[in-house]
Amino acid sequence: QLQAFGGGLVQAGGSLRLSCAASGFTFDDYAIGWFRQAPGKEREGVSCISSSDGSTYYLDSVKGRFTISRDNAKNTVYLQMNSLKPDDTADYYCAAASRLSVKAVEYRYWGQGTLVTVSS
Repeated sequence: QLQAFGGGLVQAGGSLRLSCAASGFTFDDYAIGWFRQAPGKEREGVSCISSSDGSTYYLDSVKGRFTISRDNAKNTVYLQMNSLKPDDTADYYCAAASRLSVKAVEYRYWGQGTLVTVSS
């Protein structure tokens, strides 16, 4: 199971840190990804981090603003979001996959969403 939390309402330019807590599977063996879906838009992969070597991926529009990290001792992945923009408003979901991927279909476990709202 995965549980995402940390969303909220923030003004443009502000910051939030999302957390994704995992249980029920061997966390160290899985890559973790963050996806988001805004109303009326398709789900998109925001960032992901590998299970072991720390490889990461970022959506172009969040590069330089978002940072993904993981703490395997705590079975938790974080997404630090800085310089937030209204376009970042969406439900954010974390998910686990057996390998690093930006394809949602490759993710086996999904958490519930946490809503991020960025006001202008």
